[in-house]
Amino acid sequence: MQAQTRIREWLSSRSFRFKLMLASIICILIPACITLVVYNYLTQDAVKEQAIASSQQSMLLVSNNVTNSLKYMLNIANSIQMDSEMNSIMKRTAGGKLYTGPDAEYEEFNDRNKILKQIDSIMIGGESRYVTILLTNGSYYTSYPIDEYNPINLTKEPWFAQLKNLYGFESYWVRTAPTVFKSDKASNPYQMSVVRTLRGEGSNIFGYVIVTIMENQMNRNFERLSSDQEFMIVDSSNVILSHNDAAKIGQPFPYPSYLKPSSKQITSDIVQVGGEDYLMTQQSLSFTGWKLVSLTPYKKAIFKINGIFNKVFVFQIVSFIVFLLLLLYLLRTFTKPLVRLGSVALTVQRGNLEVRSHIRGGDEIGRLGYLFDQMLDRIKEMITEISLTQARKRKAELAMLQAQINPHFLFNVLNSIRMKVMYRGDKESAEMIGSLSKLLRMTISQDKGTISLHEEVEIVMDYMRLMNMRQKEKVSLQVDVSTDALLEKVPRFILQPLIENALIHGLSQSAGTISLGASVEDGTLVVTVEDDGIGMDSVVLEGIRRKLASYGDEAVHPESDSRKGFSSIGLANVNERMRMTYGDSFNMNIDSGEGQGTRITMRIPRTEVNPSHV
Repeated sequence: MQAQTRIREWLSSRSFRFKLMLASIICILIPACITLVVYNYLTQDAVKEQAIASSQQSMLLVSNNVTNSLKYMLNIANSIQMDSEMNSIMKRTAGGKLYTGPDAEYEEFNDRNKILKQIDSIMIGGESRYVTILLTNGSYYTSYPIDEYNPINLTKEPWFAQLKNLYGFESYWVRTAPTVFKSDKASNPYQMSVVRTLRGEGSNIFGYVIVTIMENQMNRNFERLSSDQEFMIVDSSNVILSHNDAAKIGQPFPYPSYLKPSSKQITSDIVQVGGEDYLMTQQSLSFTGWKLVSLTPYKKAIFKINGIFNKVFVFQIVSFIVFLLLLLYLLRTFTKPLVRLGSVALTVQRGNLEVRSHIRGGDEIGRLGYLFDQMLDRIKEMITEISLTQARKRKAELAMLQAQINPHFLFNVLNSIRMKVMYRGDKESAEMIGSLSKLLRMTISQDKGTISLHEEVEIVMDYMRLMNMRQKEKVSLQVDVSTDALLEKVPRFILQPLIENALIHGLSQSAGTISLGASVEDGTLVVTVEDDGIGMDSVVLEGIRRKLASYGDEAVHPESDSRKGFSSIGLANVNERMRMTYGDSFNMNIDSGEGQGTRITMRIPRTEVNPSHV
C-alpha cells in the first residue's frame, strides 16, 4: 500500500505530457517485451532443430562418401574372390602343383601375369589402393613393387591369426595402423585395410586378399566440411581410426558414454564436454562395426542459423525504438500547445498580464488558447479600470483634505502678517512666516502634478527652518544632491514626510543630523534620507516593511493619523503614491537598527510620470 501511495504521489506531481508519454511507453513496451520473450523461446527450439538437421545433413554426406570408399575396398575383394580363373590359378599354385614340360616357365609366367592384369583391371578408375593376395604356400601377388613392402610380413601382424574364423564373404577390418609402404610413409602416415579369406574344397584356406587404403582418403571427406566440426571414425572398441586431427588417430574416444548402440539411423544429441555444450551426431557403418561421429560446439553449430534470427531480432528492436521515438515526437508535438499554455498561466500567476499564448486552431486546445488569451485581455482591461478608479478616489480624498481650509485665504493672511512683522524689525519671525508661506503655496498649486527635485529640496529646507524654530534643539540638514539629479521630475511632497518621520520618530525632536542625498545610477534616480537617531528593533522594522509591501491594502490614509499637518501624509502614503505613479518599477527600502539610526532609500525610474496619478 505504501508503494502504491508513493507511486500515486509521484505521478500526481508529474506533468500531463509526462504521464501521457509514460502511459504510451508502457502500453507499447510491455507487449513488445512479451513478444520478444515468446519469440526468443520459440526460436531456441527452431534453432536447435535447424542445427541438428544441418549436422545430420553433413553426417549423411560424409557417411555416403566414407561408405563408398569402404564399399570400393569390398568390391575389389569381391571381384578377386569371385573370379574363377584367378581362383583356379591361385588354388593350383597354393596346392604345390608345379608347372612341368618344356613350356612350364612360360605357363607359370603367363598365369602370374593374368592375375596381376586382373588386379590392375579391377582397380582402374578408382582411388589408389594397395591389393595383396597372399597364398598359404608363401606365394603372393601385389599391386605394388616388392621393394615397397614385403607382403610376407603380413603374417606377423597380431590380427592375422584371427582370419581363420572368416568364411565366405565375411570381412575383417583392420584398424588404422602406421603406413608400411615406403612411398606413402611421408605423406600418408596411417593406413586402413580389409581382409578376406580364399577357401577351396572342404572350406580349406588357400589364400588371403588384403585391400589397403591410406587413412587420408577417408580424412579427405572431412575436409570439405566446416572447420568447427570434428569428424571421426570410431571402431567397436571406441578407438579413433580416422580424424580431422591426425594426432588423435589411435587414441581412445574420450566420451564413450555418449556413444549409442549400432543403428543405421543418424542420431543427434546435445552433450556437455568440459563445461561446454556440443552437438554430437553419430551413425553406424553397418558392414564394418565402426561408427561415424561428429562433434560440433553448439554455439558454433547455431551461429549461422542464430545469426539469421538475431538479425530479425535486431530489426524488431530497431523498428520498436524508431516507432517509439516517432510516437514520443508526435506526443511532444501534440502536447506542445498544452505546455505553452501552462507556461503562460505560470507567468500570469507571477503577475505578468502582458504575456499571451497565441495558440490557435480548430481543435479543443486551439479554442482553449484563444479563450485564455481573451480572458487575459478582459482581466487587463478590468485592472486598468480599477486602477483609474482608485487613483481618482485617492485624488479626491487628498483634494477634500486640502479643501478643509481655504489655502488662498491663509496664504494672503500670512503674507500680511509677515509684512507687519518685518516693519517691526522681527526678521526671524518674518523668515518663519515666509517659509510657511512657501509651503502653503505648494499645497495650493493644483496645476502641478510633478516638480523638479531641486524645488522639492527647497520645500524640505523651508520645512526644516520652521521645525528648528519650534524645537529647543536644532537638527542639522545635510544635502548632497548631484547636479544631474536636480532637474529630475518627481511627484510633489515625497521628501517632506520622510524628513518629518526622521525628525519626529528617528530623532524624537532632539538634536541630530538628517542627511538627504540624490544621484542618478543606471537610468534610476536614487534618493536617500538618513538620520542618526535611535533607530528601531528588527520586529518594528519588519512590521514597517510588511506594511510597505502590502501596497493598496494597508496603506495609511490621511485621516487615519491623529496628528495634523504635513506629517499626516505619512510614510505609507508616500509609498502608495509612488507605486501608483511608477508601478512595480518603484522601490522603497528601509534599513535600521537599535541605536544605529534609520536609512530610507527610494529608487525612482527616470520615466515621464502621469500627473493624473499624483
